[in-house]
Amino acid sequence: MTLAMGWEEWARHDATSLAALVRKGEITPRELAAQVAAGIALTDPKLCAVVEVFEDLVADPTRDGMDPSGAFAGVPYLMKDLGPTLKGRLQEMGSALMRGNRATADSYLATRIRQAGLNIIGRSTTPEFGCCSAADNPAIYSTRNPWNTDHTTNGSSAGTGAMVAAGVLPISHATDGGGSIRIPAGACGNIGLKVSRGVFSIAPAASDLTGLVSIQGCHTRTVRDTAAFVDACRGGAPGEFMPFWSPAEPYTTLIERDPPKLRIALSHAWGDYRATPHFVAELEKAGRFLEGLGHHVDWALPDVDLRAAFAAQTTCYISNFAQTINGLLAPRGLDRPPEDLVEPINRRIWEAGLATTYTDRARMQAVFNTTSRGFGEFFQTWDVMLTPITALPTPKRGTTEYLTISDNPDVYDWFANLWKQFAYTPLMNLCGIPAVSLPMGSQENGLPLGIQAIGAQAHDGLLLQLAAQIERALGGAWNGGRRPAVHVAG
Repeated sequence: MTLAMGWEEWARHDATSLAALVRKGEITPRELAAQVAAGIALTDPKLCAVVEVFEDLVADPTRDGMDPSGAFAGVPYLMKDLGPTLKGRLQEMGSALMRGNRATADSYLATRIRQAGLNIIGRSTTPEFGCCSAADNPAIYSTRNPWNTDHTTNGSSAGTGAMVAAGVLPISHATDGGGSIRIPAGACGNIGLKVSRGVFSIAPAASDLTGLVSIQGCHTRTVRDTAAFVDACRGGAPGEFMPFWSPAEPYTTLIERDPPKLRIALSHAWGDYRATPHFVAELEKAGRFLEGLGHHVDWALPDVDLRAAFAAQTTCYISNFAQTINGLLAPRGLDRPPEDLVEPINRRIWEAGLATTYTDRARMQAVFNTTSRGFGEFFQTWDVMLTPITALPTPKRGTTEYLTISDNPDVYDWFANLWKQFAYTPLMNLCGIPAVSLPMGSQENGLPLGIQAIGAQAHDGLLLQLAAQIERALGGAWNGGRRPAVHVAG
């Protein structure tokens, strides 16, 4: 099969430029889909990042209702195998329990994604129910990092992180309940924005009220693609409980201007958690770079009880995940998660979460409130806060202590260990504030290190403005201009 363009040329395009080629008549959505399918075939044997390719949508991109007049004009897109549902398509959530599960309806966001002109041509990998640090269960699949396949991508948006980094496609779906957009973006060298609460819908099965910490989004390699995705896909479904908001102008316009001089705080010592010395040095380097762009940079941290905040976040995860699992058992005639179909930590989360009382949740919500107020007060003085995306290096595959295949008998101890690695992302979900991972640093093991920029509620546009300013200053050369070892262009 002859492809529409060579891989070097393909790798130079982002989703925005590919859409422009379609509008000019220089390439078709079907040719774009064929190129991505070929890229998956080329790289996925090494990465194990794609669960399924929808061959019918490669052959006919408009078959499921994709609107080629939308902003992305038929650019291919992978849906993480968790979250938004696609009517009639499999959604197996990285779990043996869910094998063969087919969605009976499209989710609201899936419809918005198609209206935006994105051709959802397949499913990307995720750990079971999205509840751990990597898609690394050999009994299901083990997704590899394209920079070094001995390492994971982190998670839970594992397959998306690998495919975007490997140049297979410029944009792909991700979700974030505590860092699952930003953490794999940081380890794979992608851009990953977790938006504020009230931007992307999780209707009809949940809402911002019931989801509480869960956010939808994407990975990209350019800021303008992220901005275009938010512009095109934001908004609530009819009957949403929480209010949805819109900015004064589209982000695609806003990012063309540099932000004003910003007050930027650096931090890495979060309560009991500390980054490695190398990560602190990379954070400081990013701070000096931003000083060179004219911003004021210093060290500062919100005045909040971080131990209480992480304890509340743990309560939220355990009780939320337990009910998610519970909701999957009843339709299958099960009264508990089978040992041969559900991973050990997820079974323990189910057991612990069912014991959560209304009083436990009320205490959790009180801490959510005080933590959110503390961060809100902090952002009265500071515009942006920078942290490393993680505190510790990306694990090698098979490091089970962070995985839901762990044999740790204490689920609370398992979560406490998780926070030592992923200290800097979860509280943004708790507070409902925006944060973006930008590929500005590198780990000692050679993998990328994302630098996280955090902003005040509804200041998503300011983060994108800053990201675009950085991108221009770098001449577009994120990751120091380096490419992963596994890449479509070799």
